[in-house]
Amino acid sequence: MAILITGAAGFIGYFLSLRLLEAGEQIYGIDSLNDYYDVELKYGRLAQLKEFENFTFDKVDLSDRTAISTLFEQNSFSCVVNLAAQAGVRYSLENPLAYADSNLLGFMNILEGCRHNGVGHLVFASSSSVYGKNKKVPFETRDRVDHPVSLYAATKKANELMAHSYSHLYDLPVTGLRFFTVYGPWGRPDMAYFKFVDAITHNRPIDVYNHGQMRRDFTYVDDVVEGIVRVMKKPRVKVSPTDMDAKGLETTAPYKIYNIGNHSPVTLMDFITTIEEAMGQKAEKNMMPMQPGDVPATYAHVEDLMNDVGFKPSTPLKIGIQKFVDWYKDYYQ
Repeated sequence: MAILITGAAGFIGYFLSLRLLEAGEQIYGIDSLNDYYDVELKYGRLAQLKEFENFTFDKVDLSDRTAISTLFEQNSFSCVVNLAAQAGVRYSLENPLAYADSNLLGFMNILEGCRHNGVGHLVFASSSSVYGKNKKVPFETRDRVDHPVSLYAATKKANELMAHSYSHLYDLPVTGLRFFTVYGPWGRPDMAYFKFVDAITHNRPIDVYNHGQMRRDFTYVDDVVEGIVRVMKKPRVKVSPTDMDAKGLETTAPYKIYNIGNHSPVTLMDFITTIEEAMGQKAEKNMMPMQPGDVPATYAHVEDLMNDVGFKPSTPLKIGIQKFVDWYKDYYQ
């Protein structure tokens, strides 16, 4: 049986697909290949995946109910990893309907496909954005997340609620993963680290939001993929109400949420310094106010991940940034 990966031409989807293909898994990848950012990056990732005989690809939009339904009916998927989504916090202020189509309607189509076609485990991407401006750190999955500060975050929280209802009603094993600022080679050009490296390379100033008074839990993409692979192999099982109370669980459903973050937040100014050192070049800084939808800090509590699958991200920022800078120079120059 194949594994379905949505967003296979995306940043995390590409690295996850590559990891599983190299392990001999049969991968069915789909992606809408939209132009939210440079599509040439997506085609470049896809070209490498297509070199594997055990990789099948279709250009499909998650919001196309008929196409998604047909995809599930015509294939037997042992596991589905839903990484496709309209990404970006700031873009959700400009084009909110894109988030409704992809992140809400699209995710609903995935849930229905899993429900009706015997999928053994659905793993889906949530986001650290759901924590909003929570002041308690590190962020724990048990924390209340009822006040998102962007539509993007709201759609990700909605995904978690939708997933739990399907898990509860239909005994569908579901695992959600709250990613914390994922970075690395082949990354997204809309992310700060990519913009900073590109601007410094071309002698342009960089915009430093909230005057640099921000902290982020940066997570290297290889660590994220390792976490996904381990979680895929260990779906939560349904428990009785008695076991739920005894183990301090919050639901009897075969449902679980994990943080995947480095558990080591870095100030924005230290982050910029790390990039400058990797490039051997100083940045001209344009200090800016906080942007709508942004949060001042992210910080992942990862003990649940460590306890359940024996892993937590650990790649040092200096090493991860150097790998990105080396890739950037090779790819663009």
